[in-house]
Order: sequence, then structure tokens, then C-alpha cells
Amino acid sequence: MEKVTVGHDALGEFAPKFAELNDDVLCGQIWSREDKLSPRDRSLITVTALMASGVLDNSLQYHISKAKEHGVTKEEMSEALTQLAFYAGWPKAWAAFRMAKEVYGG
Repeated sequence: MEKVTVGHDALGEFAPKFAELNDDVLCGQIWSREDKLSPRDRSLITVTALMASGVLDNSLQYHISKAKEHGVTKEEMSEALTQLAFYAGWPKAWAAFRMAKEVYGG
């Protein structure tokens, strides 16, 4: 798994400890535990958590893109978001679908 530097790039000067935890612990140690849970499954879980929490910004779009990179098909993403609509909220699903449509095309 390639080294993630998004925390350092965005907040390294302002919040160095947060940037370190983001890049080294979350994106480094946790996401790299592929023997425990695949990146594909982690991506689906992350998209679910963000949408359900109402985090409908570029974080969600980034993780939808990562899900695609990790092998989640357009059909699977559509099905996951449809399922989530009933549990997380219809308006949240609309926002997530707009992002997914942009990521997957169509």
C-alpha cells in the first residue's frame, strides 16, 4: 500500500499530531491490515460510515473513488447506496449517488 500524506499535506503545519495519526496510523497501520479485512471491504465500510454520519463532502467522494480503485463495481456501489438510503436517510443517499455517478461515470 502506498504511503498516504494527505494529513501532512493539508494539516502538517497546523496540526502535526493529527496529520501523523491520519497518515501513519489510520491510513498506514489500519488500512494496511489486509490479512484482517480487504481494502475493498474497508472502502465499503468507510463509505457507509461517512454517508450515515452525514459527511457528504469531498471525504465521501474520495472514499467512493478509493472503493472503485479497490474493486467495488458501479453496480455494487449503487446497490450499497440504495440499501443505505433506507437506514441512513434518503437525502444523504441522493448526495452520495451524485458523487458516485461522477466517480463511476454515467
